[in-house]
Amino acid sequence: MAVRFLIIGGGPAGNTAATFAARLGADVVMVERELVGGAAHLLDCIPSKTMIATGGAMTFSRRLHGMGLEEVETEVDVEALTERIEAIKSHLGNNTTQLLESQGVRIVRGSARFTSAHSVTVEGTEGAQSIDFDACLIATGSRPRIPDWVQPDGDRILTTRDCYPPRVFPSSVCVIGSGVTGVEFVHMFSSFGAKVTLVVSRQQVLPGKDPEVAAVLEDDFLRRGVSLLKGARAKSIERTDDGVVVKCDDGREVRASHAVLAIGSVPNSEDLGLDAAGVQVDGGGYIPINHHCITNVEHIYAAGDVSGKLPLSSVASMQGRKVAEHVMGLHTREHRHLDYDKAASAIFTEPEIADVGLAEAEAFASGRKIRVTKVPFSATPKALINNDSRGFVKIISDPATGVVLGGSIVGRHAAELISVIALAVTANLKVTDIVESLLVHPALSEALAEAAE
Repeated sequence: MAVRFLIIGGGPAGNTAATFAARLGADVVMVERELVGGAAHLLDCIPSKTMIATGGAMTFSRRLHGMGLEEVETEVDVEALTERIEAIKSHLGNNTTQLLESQGVRIVRGSARFTSAHSVTVEGTEGAQSIDFDACLIATGSRPRIPDWVQPDGDRILTTRDCYPPRVFPSSVCVIGSGVTGVEFVHMFSSFGAKVTLVVSRQQVLPGKDPEVAAVLEDDFLRRGVSLLKGARAKSIERTDDGVVVKCDDGREVRASHAVLAIGSVPNSEDLGLDAAGVQVDGGGYIPINHHCITNVEHIYAAGDVSGKLPLSSVASMQGRKVAEHVMGLHTREHRHLDYDKAASAIFTEPEIADVGLAEAEAFASGRKIRVTKVPFSATPKALINNDSRGFVKIISDPATGVVLGGSIVGRHAAELISVIALAVTANLKVTDIVESLLVHPALSEALAEAAE
C-alpha cells in the first residue's frame, strides 16, 4: 500500500516534496488555498526580481557612455511591466501545476485544518472534505509582518506585496527596514528615479552581513542620492493630503509620497488546528523541527518559512526533498542532513551581494583562525570590459588545511558566481581546487581563482 502523504502548502517546499515523493511511489495530496507555486514566491520574490531586472536595465542604459555609446533616456511603461510580471507569474504557476499533475499529485483547493494527528478537514470551493494521511508536511509559508503602530492602506502605506504589480511609481518613498528586503526595495525604487530614504535602525545597512559588503552598498546608495537615517526606528506613519509622514523615535521625520514596510515576515501557522494534531509552535508562531524536518509529532513535518529556518526558496526546496526522502525511507541510505550554515544567499541590489558559509566577522568573534583573501573586480579584465568594476571577491579558508569555509561576493552577477564557492564549501574542497580549475578568460570568475591563490 502506498504511503498517504498530505502536503499543506504548494510553495517551493511543498511542491518539491510532492514531486519527489510521487516519483518514489507515494499517494500524494496537496492542499493549497491560494497559489500553487507559493504566495511568498509568486507574490513577493518573482515580481520584485522582475522589477529589479527592469530597473537594472534602466540603470545600465545610463552608463552606456562609458562603453562608447550615447546615453539613452528610458521611461517605464507601467502597463507593459505589469503584463510582464503577470505573464511570468502565470507561466511559473502553470508549470508547477502541470508538473505536479503529471506526477499524479492530487491538488485540492482550500484551507486545511487538523482534526487529529492523522486527519484534516479542507474547506474549499467544493465544500468540506476530510483527508486521512500517514505522513504530513506543513509548508504554509509566511506573510509580511505588520507592526501594531501602523495600518497599511495599499495606497500610500504599503507592505511589500502592495508594490507589485505597480499602480504608479512613487516620486519619493521611505523604506522602513534595512535588511535584505529593504535594501532591494531601495535599489528598485531608486533605479526607477524615485527619491528614496531608508530608515536604518542600526549603524549600517544589512546589519547581519560583512561590514565591508555593507559599506560598498551604502556607498552606491549615497552616490545615487539615497538618504540613510541611521540609528532610527520608525514609530508611526501618518497620511497627508499628498503623501505620508514617517516619524522616528529620535524625533526625525521623513516626508514622502509613499512608505514601504520591509520589516520581516510572520509564519502562517495559525488557523491550522495544530493543537488537534499535537504539533507545537514556538513563541513566534514557528514550528520547531529537527534535522529531518520532523516536528514534535514523528509523522508530521514542517518546511519552508513556517519552520523558522532560513527564509530562502532554495532552502525550502531542499527541505522538501529531504522530507520526501525521509517519508519514503530513503534516509537509511546515503543521506546528507541539510546544513543551513552552508546555504548560499544573494541580495539583488546593484551591485549584487552574495555569500555562503563562515563569515569573517563570525570567525573573528569566535576566535577561530582563518585565512582571508580578497580580490577587487577592478583587477579583472571582464569587469573593465563591462564598464562595472565595483565590488570584490572574498574567500575564507582554513589556514592549516586550505579547505574553503566561506566567501562573499559584491559585484555584477554575484548571485551566479557564489555557486562556485558554495560548491567548494559543501564538498569540503580546498582553495587549490579552485586555483587549479581552468576557468574561462576573460570572465568575472577569474577573480575567484585569484582570490583562492
